Amino acid sequence: MSARLIIVGPPGAGKGTQAGRIAEGFGVPAISTGDIFRKNVSEGTPLGVQAKAIMDAGDYVPDELTNELVKSRLAEADAEQGFLLDGYPRTVGQVAYLDALLAEQGTGIDAVVQLVADQDALVERLLKRAQDQGRTDDNEDTIRRRQQVYTEQTAPIVAAYAERGLVVDVDGLGGIDEVGDRIQAALTSRGLTAGV
Repeated sequence: MSARLIIVGPPGAGKGTQAGRIAEGFGVPAISTGDIFRKNVSEGTPLGVQAKAIMDAGDYVPDELTNELVKSRLAEADAEQGFLLDGYPRTVGQVAYLDALLAEQGTGIDAVVQLVADQDALVERLLKRAQDQGRTDDNEDTIRRRQQVYTEQTAPIVAAYAERGLVVDVDGLGGIDEVGDRIQAALTSRGLTAGV
């Protein structure tokens, strides 16, 4: 079963953990833009060299370069039957680019899994994690700011997919298996059934 999915969720919602589980269930790669950047930089590809120079200067990698990196990754054999994108698209321009790219292949996004959770509960979870890991930079103000930035940046993207009826909201609070089961049920209700 092929599936072309996107996962979004605020910091602390367990997006990375669930992305791996969903991808494994569908037998598709979990593609994180952070991983793509790191891979291209470490391999010294022309796109990686460009991205590194921009990141070293402390700037955001522009849409055009991010789009090229994602296009290159989606062209790899393991993504032929589908993928799960994590961290992309991040702008409305990237949504339009991805739409056009997939349309060229006669496909499109099947669903956008949005992990939702009470902000205070996430702040509490992240503060506990910071304490457990001895991360002093993760204080409540910093965590709340990150949540706010996430909401501001993600709202237009989620809205673009919601207009097409592609967004499935899933409660991101609870145990890993519990949340995973909720995601599976939400995707199954959309006719997307995992099972490698």
